[in-house]
Amino acid sequence: MNKYMKKARENARRGMENKEGGPFGAVIVDQEGNIIANGNNRVIQEKDPTQHAEIVAIREACKKQNTYDLSNCILYSSCEPCPMCLSAIIWANIKTVFYGCTKEDAGKIGFRDDKIYEYLKGKKKDLVELKQLDQQECIKEFEDYEKEQGEIY
Repeated sequence: MNKYMKKARENARRGMENKEGGPFGAVIVDQEGNIIANGNNRVIQEKDPTQHAEIVAIREACKKQNTYDLSNCILYSSCEPCPMCLSAIIWANIKTVFYGCTKEDAGKIGFRDDKIYEYLKGKKKDLVELKQLDQQECIKEFEDYEKEQGEIY
């Protein structure tokens, strides 16, 4: 077994045993193979639906490296990233992700990534109702940020 995937799996197991969250673990390594961050699902412990293993590891890696850009890193996850984690991975500029189980495997034990993927495909629109409001008033901050040449990430 790949040593980083083994560590991701161990992170998942530890989180389960500690009743922190679901069976998900992650590891972020640099290009030399040094482990930068570990993560496990902490949704139950933290009572926070964003505390997925990949998010926990990304937050730790960014804090340790004092950056939001993890383009020099590789992520190993015990399961295929959900849409939220995938978005965070993209925002963090991580270009390579290795995963063990699939989203279908997660679905078989009750996790609902499939509903979010359906929504993103234009189906399952009753999942959430998005309504635009006060765009003309809110656009001012965008205009000011652009004028100030705010950093784009």
